[in-house]
Amino acid sequence: MSQPKPTPPRAADKIFETARDLFYREGIRAVGVDEIVARAGVTKPSLYRTFKSKDELAAAVMRRAADGFWDYFEAAAKQHPGDPRAQILTFCDELAVRARKDGYRGCPLTNAVVEYPEHGHPARTEAQNHKAELRTRLRAMAAEMGAADAQGLGDALLLLIEGAYISTQLFDEDRPSNGLAAAAERLISAYAG
Repeated sequence: MSQPKPTPPRAADKIFETARDLFYREGIRAVGVDEIVARAGVTKPSLYRTFKSKDELAAAVMRRAADGFWDYFEAAAKQHPGDPRAQILTFCDELAVRARKDGYRGCPLTNAVVEYPEHGHPARTEAQNHKAELRTRLRAMAAEMGAADAQGLGDALLLLIEGAYISTQLFDEDRPSNGLAAAAERLISAYAG
């Protein structure tokens, strides 16, 4: 019995995956619609049937990036149910490992905010919404840890994580993100004992 042939990817999927890869490697502004469709092997009308504009495509890519982040975050949380300290430290350990991989360019959401300083751009808006949710969750986890200043600890952890994303792009070797979990442990100890 022969195996059914796999369904070829739809044009919309090719466009999305190509844009996601190019936006991450080269930056959203640096990549034009012509390059996306050429590399995806589709036509411009195919792109515009699915996405009204490049900005809408960039926002969709940011939504998927946020989903991917939460997958990592939740996987770390599931390893340590009811222990927010261990959850954060596990997430930081795993982020440090990802940051050492070739081609790692930090967080695509952080990169989008840096690329689009003007408020209201759809990619920036998606990124800001995600980062606001992360801040809320980190503050809630800090409160669960018993921090006297849960907002302060949550914000300090956010700054540490964001610093890891940016510093991986600044240093080719001996990246500060290698010590991310140890730094988070010290922060947590300083705030929550």
